[in-house]
Amino acid sequence: MDYKNRTIVTEFILAGLTESSELKSILFVLFFIIYSLTVLENTALIALISCDAQLYTPMYVFLRQLSVIDICYSSSVTIRMLMDFVSVKSSISVPGCSLQMFFYAGFGGSECFLLAAMSYDRYVAICHPLTYLQIINRKTVIILLILSHIGGFSNGLVQTSFSFFHLDFCENSQAIHHFYCDVIALIEISCGDTRLNEMVLFSLVGFIGLSSLFVILISYFCIIIAVLRIHSSKGRKKAFSTCASHLTVVTLFYGTIIFMYLRPLSAYSPEQDKVIAVFYTVIIPFLNPLIYSLRNREVKNSAKKFGISIEPK
Repeated sequence: MDYKNRTIVTEFILAGLTESSELKSILFVLFFIIYSLTVLENTALIALISCDAQLYTPMYVFLRQLSVIDICYSSSVTIRMLMDFVSVKSSISVPGCSLQMFFYAGFGGSECFLLAAMSYDRYVAICHPLTYLQIINRKTVIILLILSHIGGFSNGLVQTSFSFFHLDFCENSQAIHHFYCDVIALIEISCGDTRLNEMVLFSLVGFIGLSSLFVILISYFCIIIAVLRIHSSKGRKKAFSTCASHLTVVTLFYGTIIFMYLRPLSAYSPEQDKVIAVFYTVIIPFLNPLIYSLRNREVKNSAKKFGISIEPK
């Protein structure tokens, strides 16, 4: 690039989900309700697990942390999206854009590693029940949680650094064709060489997504073998029921993430990717506490102690 002709970009313009004023008003109300319920549901689950001594087990410690991550993960994108629905100009400063990317990528990576840790927890509980508390003890849980966040925010730091210190943005490349500062959208509008950024993106997302997914698949492969050896059909059903919620969450989260980031940039479609991004940044954090609550007997019983009914009507 000719640096003499380079213009220093101080802000970006977010295209948002739609340009229609009428549709913006409808979407604001819809996503405000979903986001409010997301925060309420996850906060309630965090409080429930924290207040009930019977839920002081590794599985629920991981679940509580998942709720914390879901609140932060969704907030890093949804709050800004709601503001843009009611703003005349959907501009975001370069520091604001970099912070959003850092927290979004950080919490997203942390969730990948946490889901892998939760699958390992279920593997030990089902395949090694007699030594479960010795293997998954307090120290192990803390280490797994710390490693999840270190791995996640290392991803956020690297992605943000490469996006804002290596990519070149010109005066005519300020419009981000997305509703938040996504690394793919920034690569698309860069007016310089993006090959290194593409390599870093696919390497990091590939490592985080595929390595954590590998742990999950291996864990559940061992779980299935162990469950099939149980002679009692009631025992097999009980064992599978403890994994059903986690498998549902994993399928939803990894399915969208892998489709979004592990495909050639030539297949990038801004409008299609906006829909996918809404699903994994807004809808999944809203669904997660419902999936775990409605399918979990211990959570239901704990809620009843506090006079709360979460049984489906």
